[in-house]
Amino acid sequence: MAEVHNAPNSSTPSGPGGPPPVGSTTAGAIAVAAESTVATRMSAPPSFDVADFPVPHGREEEWRFTPLARLRGLHDGSAVASGGLKSDAQIPEGVVVETVGRDDPRLGRAGTPVDRVAAQAYSSFESAVVITVPKETVIGDPIRIGVHGEGGVVYGHTVVELGAFAEAVIVFDHTGDAVLAANVDYVLGDGAKLTVVSVQDWGAEAVHVAQHNALVGRDASFKSVVVTFGGDVVRLHPRVTYAGPGGEAELFGLYLTDAGQHQEHRLFVDHNAPHCKSNVAYKGALQGDEAHAVWIGDVLIEARAEGTDTYEMNRNLVLTDGARVDSVPNLEIETGEIVGAGHASATGRFDDEQLFYLMARGIPEHEARRLVVRGFFAELVQQIGVLDVEERLLAKIEEELEASVA
Repeated sequence: MAEVHNAPNSSTPSGPGGPPPVGSTTAGAIAVAAESTVATRMSAPPSFDVADFPVPHGREEEWRFTPLARLRGLHDGSAVASGGLKSDAQIPEGVVVETVGRDDPRLGRAGTPVDRVAAQAYSSFESAVVITVPKETVIGDPIRIGVHGEGGVVYGHTVVELGAFAEAVIVFDHTGDAVLAANVDYVLGDGAKLTVVSVQDWGAEAVHVAQHNALVGRDASFKSVVVTFGGDVVRLHPRVTYAGPGGEAELFGLYLTDAGQHQEHRLFVDHNAPHCKSNVAYKGALQGDEAHAVWIGDVLIEARAEGTDTYEMNRNLVLTDGARVDSVPNLEIETGEIVGAGHASATGRFDDEQLFYLMARGIPEHEARRLVVRGFFAELVQQIGVLDVEERLLAKIEEELEASVA
């Protein structure tokens, strides 16, 4: 694998009329990743009003990798709500779940839409779901929310709020087919601990575009694990800000991109408070013609965020010819009074020496490849911390790899 570690405070902007996108690779080429603070600046200021965002044409920094024609009208206002989602929830004792109207003051507290689809979702949902864990309440069993698409266009909004010193794990499991645009807010009180697992195991025709906003309280801990397998187009935008000093955020992700799929993960961590930490680690594997994965990792350290400690990493494994990866880590630092900041990106094929080592011991080539990929993902899968979900995801990886061999 080729790996690039970029020095902070440098930038290599690109855009309309500029050089080709950095961090882009097709099978047979080695990916390089370069910094570009341009990616942290959107084409329009954050807003809850869709009218404040121009219809994207694909040349904007935040849309340049996205196949707009495959968004089924989510980006231009032509997608009219016509579908439905079936929900299957397992709610442990002590958790409060409410369906609320658009005027509920808890909506939008964690963050404001930063692109037209997120604003369209906020302007179009009819009711929202608010999941609350009261202060000082520790929930031992995971909160499980199954979301099954039943076709058509759906707009949604979900809020997960933890009171001070509360602790919980929540698992979102997306299946079926739908064209879904949504905003998900995570609000953590002081000293709270929240782990979120979001699984995208959609059917082949699904489109899922969502902005995930986390507001991390003083000395609170937020861990996000995003897992993406299915769908025609999946574009997720996790964002983290801090409500006070001492907050910690861990953002983990894994994706397995098959032929024709577009899977895009765009992350932004805004270190806007002193003495906070963040750690980002995403891994992906790609197989099949026109499999396309995009990872954009943006970290901004504001002038007031002294004592920040942050690192972000993306690794990609290209399994077959015809796959493409775009990997762009970005780091913008406005103060020198930090503990540490860095990033890395690596993309490559199988390590021939690893394959040779396994095959020399009598392991068939397809089995050796399966073992390598399983090991590649295993560290991140273990971050989930929910055994049955970990086992299911490892089985899904095995299933996808077997299908590619057959």
